[in-house]
Amino acid sequence: MKKILKGFHKFSSSWTGTIIIVLFLIFFVIQSFVIPSGSMKRTMLIGDFLFAEKFAYGTPIPKLPWVEIPLVPDFNNNGHLIEGDRPKREDIVIFLYPNNHKVHYVKRCVAVGGDELIYQNKHLYIHFHEGDKYIKDNYPSNKIKKFYGQLWVDNPYKEKYLGIQYEPDHHENIFNLLIKTYLYSNDGIDMSPIYARELGGETFEIKGQPVNALYKKVKKDHFYMIGDNRDNSNDSRFWGSVPYSLIIGKPWFIYFSWDNKSKKVRWDRVGRFVDSLQYEKPRY
Repeated sequence: MKKILKGFHKFSSSWTGTIIIVLFLIFFVIQSFVIPSGSMKRTMLIGDFLFAEKFAYGTPIPKLPWVEIPLVPDFNNNGHLIEGDRPKREDIVIFLYPNNHKVHYVKRCVAVGGDELIYQNKHLYIHFHEGDKYIKDNYPSNKIKKFYGQLWVDNPYKEKYLGIQYEPDHHENIFNLLIKTYLYSNDGIDMSPIYARELGGETFEIKGQPVNALYKKVKKDHFYMIGDNRDNSNDSRFWGSVPYSLIIGKPWFIYFSWDNKSKKVRWDRVGRFVDSLQYEKPRY
């Protein structure tokens, strides 16, 4: 054992050994990311530099950083060298943007395969695929509504994670933006317009039919990702659910945080685990 440890120390002290160890960590264990936008504002801030656990959901196919060129074939046809656990509801997840696999996004997983979502201004209703009994057993009656013949939970994570908010930054609420995008953009959105009488709210007319909400059922082995800053997030509501093949890992801890407005380091965030930040009252 002593000879093995001595040999490893000698190997790791060499330039070749150092490079191999660093590449191993980057490809299979941890990777550095920076938060570039405010879609997770209050939970994670613009200028947070963080390490991610790359093994949280299995081992992604190792790729050259920045260019995202795979170093080995995708033998399992699911984007992972070693298949692992799937993201769970409520997890904050790092994944590849479905429309550009060279770009990494960070959002919260709000629904998994088989779940149904209805989105209305400042309300995210979810019918979990486990069914009505599961909903009754796990959520208080004041958060449960019944329509379309089944039970739905209104904003199921909002009270638990204090960073979740609906506060548009200098523009209209995102629900109206989604409706307009559906009407006028060739790209459209990922949700379908519906009318749910029990929900009330503002009603729009689309192709001669009343609309007051948007609907989506998540495909198997896909995950619906929405930013905590819900009125200011480019997320699954626009471009769709994320397949397991694009899942990279989950944020671990912040090793540096820079506030570009004040030109100061946020020392109180440095060294903090991301999980611990979710339950604090936001100070920014």
